[in-house]
Amino acid sequence: MTTWMLLDYGEVISMPQPAGEMAALAALAGRDPDVFQERYWRHRAAYDLGQAPHLYWSDVIERDLSSDDPVVAELDVADTASWSHLNPETMEMIEKASGSHRLALLSNAPGPMAAAIDAAPWSEVFDHRFYSCRMSLAKPDPAIFESVLRRLGAEPGDVTFLDDRAVNVDAAAALGINAVLYRPPGRTDG
Repeated sequence: MTTWMLLDYGEVISMPQPAGEMAALAALAGRDPDVFQERYWRHRAAYDLGQAPHLYWSDVIERDLSSDDPVVAELDVADTASWSHLNPETMEMIEKASGSHRLALLSNAPGPMAAAIDAAPWSEVFDHRFYSCRMSLAKPDPAIFESVLRRLGAEPGDVTFLDDRAVNVDAAAALGINAVLYRPPGRTDG
């Protein structure tokens, strides 16, 4: 039995981002929903690695925004809310696992999302919460898993990792971590 359970946040602890909320983000930005969504994901890696919110949203909506522009704050609030719908099945699993495992969270997440998770009462069950924006590393880079193992004081075989992305699971498994591909209800892609 492993000592640690390491869980991803997006689409494992949280539900997938609702399409209606992505459309609302596009409307806030004043952009076509399809174009907005493509740009949202195209520029997300830098944001997850710690890029300032105003720079990320400037790239997404193709307009220079200052850090104190109200549009930045509105987009951050709406974006964070869209990722804050918790998966009841996972929350039940976390509750059960907390009796037999130590828990840690590892998420590719921007600063506003990391702050929201840290402030959420449900996150207190996690002994450690690791975020790409604070580590300047992101999954599937093996270096992020190596850093997490060091911080946990754990060997790879001591950790079971759940993630919804096959590439992240494969990267963790290559290091000897017991990595499990999590499949939310209705999802079939990898």
